[in-house]
Amino acid sequence: MFWDIDPKKIDTEKNAPYVIERILDFGRDEEVRWLRKFYDPAVIKRVVEKSRCLRPDTKKLWTLILQRK
Repeated sequence: MFWDIDPKKIDTEKNAPYVIERILDFGRDEEVRWLRKFYDPAVIKRVVEKSRCLRPDTKKLWTLILQRK
């Protein structure tokens, strides 16, 4: 999922948008469950709304999912 950087150097707070986008686009169920436990839903929603990197289908799906919360 993080093929372009060293995963050990990721700061989950400082790089939250990057981590969230990558997991929503490429993560499996296990990574998505971790994401939803680790980050506040408001943070995830904000990243989805502002993202220019998420694939269009991913953005649509997560916009719908996060509206229900």
